[in-house]
Amino acid sequence: MPYTESDYEDAVLQLFTQTLGYAYVYGPDVERDYRSPLYEEALAASLLELNPGLPQAALDDAMARLKTFDSGSLVQKNRVFTDYLQNGVPVKYVAGGEERSGLAYVADFRRPERNRFIVANQWTVVENSERRADVVLFVNGLPLVVVELKSPSRTETDASEAYRQLRNYQHDIPSLFIYNQVCVMSDLTVSKAGTLTSGEDRFMEWKTKDGSYENTQAAQFDTFFEGLFEKARFLDILRNFVCFNVDGERTFKILAGYHQYFAVRKAIASTERAAKTDGKGGVFWHTQGSGKSLSMVFYTHALQQTLESPTVVVITDRNDLDNQLYGQFCRCSDFLRQTPVQAESREHLRALLAGRKANGIIFTTMQKFEEVGEALSERRNIVVMADEAHRGQYGLTERIVTRRNAQGELEVRTSVGTARIIRDSLPNATYIGFTGTPISTKDRSTREVFGDYIDIYDMTQSVVDGATRPVYYESRVIHLKLDDEVLRRIDAEYDRMAQETDPYVIEKSKKELGRWRPCWGPTRRSPPWWMTFSTITSATGRACSPGRR
Repeated sequence: MPYTESDYEDAVLQLFTQTLGYAYVYGPDVERDYRSPLYEEALAASLLELNPGLPQAALDDAMARLKTFDSGSLVQKNRVFTDYLQNGVPVKYVAGGEERSGLAYVADFRRPERNRFIVANQWTVVENSERRADVVLFVNGLPLVVVELKSPSRTETDASEAYRQLRNYQHDIPSLFIYNQVCVMSDLTVSKAGTLTSGEDRFMEWKTKDGSYENTQAAQFDTFFEGLFEKARFLDILRNFVCFNVDGERTFKILAGYHQYFAVRKAIASTERAAKTDGKGGVFWHTQGSGKSLSMVFYTHALQQTLESPTVVVITDRNDLDNQLYGQFCRCSDFLRQTPVQAESREHLRALLAGRKANGIIFTTMQKFEEVGEALSERRNIVVMADEAHRGQYGLTERIVTRRNAQGELEVRTSVGTARIIRDSLPNATYIGFTGTPISTKDRSTREVFGDYIDIYDMTQSVVDGATRPVYYESRVIHLKLDDEVLRRIDAEYDRMAQETDPYVIEKSKKELGRWRPCWGPTRRSPPWWMTFSTITSATGRACSPGRR
């Protein structure tokens, strides 16, 4: 006999009840108003248990707010509810003859056992039309997850058909999706999760239960459901790994991928340890295109519950990267519950750090740090996040540099690297590095500054997961004629600068030097090639530019 959609639904329900410990209800057996997607009986009981200090009037106000939303788009209403879920429902009530305000919580994120986890099938909602979702997951009576299943034995239906069905539900019964945090489409072979704003290409598999990337190429459906919906983990995801990227009409909702969730959790644990010991939080290597910037947002948010009111300083080595990251954090500022600030100058950075006792997300480039006689802050609850960590965080120790001045006299001075300058400014901070490219095994400097790898999500794994598109290279040989004299002059200049300049400056210059451009002359029949030696300013203030050859 073929394995039908009903068989698959029974298997999923069995997994939730027997493995994950969810209570089960059959939708048609629940007496309720089908025009409301809420499981109101469970919601009312949970509000009472989770808020023992609030009077019934406050709980009634919370229930009314959860059932009635102001006019707006579905995404706007979902955004309001998500804030209720993560931070509490604002309520007003009268006590002692005075009007008071407070928060009614709809979930206990710290103690999973205090919450009601219910899985229901054939849950009917009547709105623009009558629809029955295959499986709905409730937390304290709130329908947070909609699961659409398709038969694994029918070739004409698959997970893509399940995605289209979820989209139809949003049109036919939009009230169900006011509360939605996760949408799931599954046909046994493929199981993926996304949000109500996710395109089909943004739905992602959840391939591990414990954060291991081994055997993730063909993860089974039970790995998906157990990995994502284990009670404590699911609550953690709801609180710390679901957010909105707010950008006007282009606002969309984000659910962290499995690689982001487990890596951020490892980073939080590493940071907590480092804050009490050597300050080396480690290196977070997630390949380009896998959502590293959002991982930094999730990390910053989760950090607020781990350290006591930490100040986060985000350091980059380029203005464009600083602006890019700052923009991403600003679009998620509601989720972070504080507004990031971008340092405009060295003096502004000093003003932002000096005297600050807690909180704050500060963006700066490393060039805004300078050698100072005293620290900008000696607090321990400062976390420095360095993006593209291996590219500019060098020079932890001092070096003695000798050179001859214009008069031929020998001068001796002390050279202090960038990493040392930053650490002198924030001596008790914890440092964590984020990078999208692997660090060379010979690169001891990065490990000396940040410590060992926290998590590695490389290009191969990212391509397998569909987070990054594969890149194909086609080799091409270009025959160039180089001037030996120019090459000797360049080598000599680099040898001189190696004694006076940070390694990352030299490496950056070499990359610029490798760029070749055609030079078209009005009397030339063909474009010869010339080379520009990027201007380099060393510690002595000298600049060299061999010019065109």
